[in-house]
Amino acid sequence: MAAGARLEAMRRRVRLSRVAAWTVIAAGPVALCIALAPHPTTVEAAAAAKPAAVRTAAASAADPAGFAQLFVRAWLRSSADDATSAQARLAQSMAPNVDLPQPAADAQSTPEAVMTLRSAQAGGGGWVVTVAAQYADGWVRYYTVPVAADRAGNSFTVTGAPGAVAGPVRAAETPSPYDVIVPDGDLSAAVGEFLAAYLTGAGEVDRYLAPGVKLTAISPPPYQTVTVQQISAAEEAAAAEKVPPDGTTVRIYVTVEARDSSGRWPLGYQLTLKARSGRWEIAALESGDTASDGRLR
Repeated sequence: MAAGARLEAMRRRVRLSRVAAWTVIAAGPVALCIALAPHPTTVEAAAAAKPAAVRTAAASAADPAGFAQLFVRAWLRSSADDATSAQARLAQSMAPNVDLPQPAADAQSTPEAVMTLRSAQAGGGGWVVTVAAQYADGWVRYYTVPVAADRAGNSFTVTGAPGAVAGPVRAAETPSPYDVIVPDGDLSAAVGEFLAAYLTGAGEVDRYLAPGVKLTAISPPPYQTVTVQQISAAEEAAAAEKVPPDGTTVRIYVTVEARDSSGRWPLGYQLTLKARSGRWEIAALESGDTASDGRLR
């Protein structure tokens, strides 16, 4: 009897398990996963990611320096006595409210060159551009020109007559960092050979460059001969009798005399040299703005 009771209890448990399984299957995959999980699991929904704030800087107004330069050139070449000339019509189209000049019959010739010196924003979309006009006799006159510009730089207008102003004063020179005179030796020889290749095409420039430096010679070569006049350095190592250990870097300023069929031309260059394997190599030619690998930009 006891064995029969235990057998009947086992049968009831099997029937109940089958019923539970079919119930879970009928409820769908989600219920099935929950039923089979060994421990209850709490799932928290991830917080929605906040959109990143994107800040767009307002486009600054385009510099109207070229526009002002073109206007002054046309304005100085025009005359109120001939308002239908090409230069007068150009000046009037760029500055409708500005009167044309009226030069005397024996006035000096029109300027040979007109160039922009500087431009500065004056607020409210306005600019003040300083322009220089150079004449054949060497005389230079300076003018400021007020210009209005839209933010996109698609339209400009000269809003007032040019104003004659004094030229810029000469800035005080800063002390030169190149106060070490470099004697004739390995460094001066390397510099002379490099500049000869760079300026006259005598040899390949690459053989004088430090690894990783890219620099292209001027083409076609502008000069026939180049002679080193003086080399000054910022570091004492440049004046050493022997080439210093590998990796030693020095900055120098070299003046040269270049000659071509039209004459003699004094030139100056700032160079960075690096010592490697008992020789000096050119690491950078710094004439204006240069890239880190020595290339001019």
